[in-house]
Amino acid sequence: MIKRLKKKWGINSNLQLAIIFIVFAITGSASAKLALPLLEFLGVQSSDFIDLPMGMALYTLLRILIIFPIYQILLIAVATIFFQFRFFWEFEKKILSRMGLKFLFDKKNKS
Repeated sequence: MIKRLKKKWGINSNLQLAIIFIVFAITGSASAKLALPLLEFLGVQSSDFIDLPMGMALYTLLRILIIFPIYQILLIAVATIFFQFRFFWEFEKKILSRMGLKFLFDKKNKS
């Protein structure tokens, strides 16, 4: 499995693979941790959703939607700290393109 990942991502060293895993771990944990204070800053509390039908599910969905942009920004920031900007920038472009956001990176649309 490790060999397959290294080949897929174009990585030669186990050290770089370990660093990539560390970047993913730090970014995932940090973005999940930062979502709650950001929601509180915006004035959104989980208690606001208690009386709504499926209120906690809606709150959880909102929290996930908040986590997504935080994750994208943190991924590039943490990757830069670990000298992996190029790998993660290409990774970001691929993921966002698959989500239908290719226009963000399309050079044809830029003037």
